[in-house]
Amino acid sequence: MNRILTIEDDAVTAREIVAELTRNGLDVDWVDNGREGLERAVSGDYDLITLDRMLPELDGLVIVTTLRTMGVATPILMISALSDVDERVRGLRAGGDDYLTKPFATDEMAARVEVLLRRNSGTREPETALRVADLELNLISREASRNGQLLSLLPTEYKLLEFLMRNSGQILSRMMIFEEVWGYHFDPGTNLIDVHIGRLRKKIDPPGLEPLIRTVRGSGYVIAEPC
Repeated sequence: MNRILTIEDDAVTAREIVAELTRNGLDVDWVDNGREGLERAVSGDYDLITLDRMLPELDGLVIVTTLRTMGVATPILMISALSDVDERVRGLRAGGDDYLTKPFATDEMAARVEVLLRRNSGTREPETALRVADLELNLISREASRNGQLLSLLPTEYKLLEFLMRNSGQILSRMMIFEEVWGYHFDPGTNLIDVHIGRLRKKIDPPGLEPLIRTVRGSGYVIAEPC
């Protein structure tokens, strides 16, 4: 079972995080101040850390910077009420792996934790290809093929497909896709994702083949083996 360390001084938020991650089968420890949080995190006993940006005794940004300086590579999901672009960039440059702004939906938070855990699991050998059923994405040549047929992808379509395939079986929310593919930390309220998903479907899921890309109403998109 994956172990999670939640460093959060707001008890209500902390209880929500612990409850949601526990429901998802994770073992969660909670501390409510930065100093104790850093002491726990340095141990390396955790598979992931959720870290509040503003904490008593020791700031979240100081914690993530200290951990990375010490060589602790545990994935960190930073959670903050500070939502401006500069703060997000500062947090990620310091060594955070993802940045989620308050208020947030607990299922969105859990999805981001799952993505980070997946990304950090398994072999450290560099991947050269991603596969879902008979769909293959060559990360060296940056070419995609399905059922042996080469697919022509535009650069953004390739980036979107790579994100989906790296997290196959995992529902990715619109916000997660906007951040990863377009670099937006907010939903611009456009049909940008819908257009690109539609284009991918035409190329990847043509008539006669089992669809791999699915829309999960109210949640996001997922690519997975046919049911």
